Amino acid sequence: MGALIVNDEKLFQELAFIANSCGAVPGPQDSFLVLRGIKTLHLRMERHCYNGKKIAEHLRNHPKVGKVYWPGFADHPNHAIAKKQMRDFGGMLSFTLKNDSLEKATTLMESVELFSLAESLGGVESLINHPASMTHASIPKEERVKNGLSDSLIRLSIGVEDVEDLIEDLNQALSKV
Repeated sequence: MGALIVNDEKLFQELAFIANSCGAVPGPQDSFLVLRGIKTLHLRMERHCYNGKKIAEHLRNHPKVGKVYWPGFADHPNHAIAKKQMRDFGGMLSFTLKNDSLEKATTLMESVELFSLAESLGGVESLINHPASMTHASIPKEERVKNGLSDSLIRLSIGVEDVEDLIEDLNQALSKV
């Protein structure tokens, strides 16, 4: 779902041929879902950002959490560019555990009840991901650590659920680590 806009007739004809020959046209159901979803996108994004901020702030003050990476914090290295590019700071964040234990991170991942384990983040439901054992598991630990990806780094995609329920779920999971 997008648009290609050019002011070059030759390029337009080439793109039109590719679109026609590859079937790069959405079906009726895909179009319906986009139209339906776009009508509430602004509401979902407001909630996503609100929940993200509340959870980032909560985790930053939690005694078992080491670092919280969220561009809404003024001390985040990319805060200035995020502030320039975005209306709000979203609900995608990462955090580490103070003890940086792979076992404790695994325990936390297994203990959450409202967050779904997923490698692909970004739905309306809250999702959790552990890069060291999932998306980046094939990279040697030394390389991961060199690039700032510790054993206890956990990524969250905050959804639109009740934020207090999400915080309570994280708290009960953190109590087990």
